[in-house]
Amino acid sequence: MKRVEAELFTDGGNDAVVRLPDRRFPGVLIQGDSLHILRSDLAEVVEACERGELAEARESAGLLMAGLDALLARYATALEEHGIPRPY
Repeated sequence: MKRVEAELFTDGGNDAVVRLPDRRFPGVLIQGDSLHILRSDLAEVVEACERGELAEARESAGLLMAGLDALLARYATALEEHGIPRPY
């Protein structure tokens, strides 16, 4: 394990925007339990597709995308507040 100092651009919640040393752009730190939930949500989409339940898959995918959109908006806002251009 290596200890480093990181820059924190948002509060330290489940999806903190941080920049590690030697990185040009910040990233999003997702806690392990939140990552597991994202993976489980995606698995629901895949399983619904495999069963041919496209309406259920579409609904689950929409919820997953809404969550990711919120995460991306939080990231973009943090960068804007600190005068950092988006990397995309």
